[in-house]
Amino acid sequence: MTEDVKLSHPDKVLFPQDGLTKADLAGHYARVADAMLPHVRERPMNLWRWNAGIEGERVVQQSLPKGAPDWVARVEVPRRKGGNIYHGLINDARTLRWLAQQNCITPHVWNSRRDKLDRPDRIVFDLDPTEDDFGLVREGALAVAAVLRELEVTPFAMVSGSRGIHVYAPLKRTRTADEIRAAAQTIAERVVERRPDTLTTAWRKEKRDGKILVDVARNTYGQTVVAPYAVRALPGAPVATPVAWDEVAAPALHPQQFKLREMGERLRAAGDPWAELEGAAATLPKELFT
Repeated sequence: MTEDVKLSHPDKVLFPQDGLTKADLAGHYARVADAMLPHVRERPMNLWRWNAGIEGERVVQQSLPKGAPDWVARVEVPRRKGGNIYHGLINDARTLRWLAQQNCITPHVWNSRRDKLDRPDRIVFDLDPTEDDFGLVREGALAVAAVLRELEVTPFAMVSGSRGIHVYAPLKRTRTADEIRAAAQTIAERVVERRPDTLTTAWRKEKRDGKILVDVARNTYGQTVVAPYAVRALPGAPVATPVAWDEVAAPALHPQQFKLREMGERLRAAGDPWAELEGAAATLPKELFT
């Protein structure tokens, strides 16, 4: 089915330093489709496009582009300021190939699915360094995971492919986005209480004193987060990659460690560390919502 999606200018170079082309990008999404699709299916997406390659201008597009094929799934979402917007959904491998045709290097997705837009099935914590110390990011991710386990939810980790680590926990869809956003803030504060020397919830950079922000903003309704197995628009074409917790604990881990050219082999050798994510959905304790 993917072969019927024609790539115009397949030799167009998107990553000049690496010689990677539109065809290379499409090939990556074909290789990772089986692992990626369960994590993105039915979720409204934003397209992050680089029509002139990664050294050109970035275009962030919420609405499905005009002329999108009828077979690209979509959902109509009301705007808070009035009117509606149609978001695309990444529901199959040929949509991934179509995204590559659109020069969409990095799709981003919601934490909720089409049928219950205001009922997230994930809670996410984004840890990015203020300074270049990824060791502190790893330690922060492990601290978040420890608190989540105490709350009897199962944490999963992903290196962002850029600078940080995202920590997720799958949830049953019983709470609104506003409730999950507030609970995430409470959890982040608990984590920071344990590691006040290295972690913070201060949003303004000048107030962080070099500490790692435990960012919960991605839990806000309508916000998106980089899709698992999405390519980042950086030299080397690093990939946002789910990782096991023993990998997070290893000092050698780097957020841009896993590259487009290597991802197929990684999946063949180790499988998807998030394969059990959906089946691990749980409910956060009531104490977080009182």
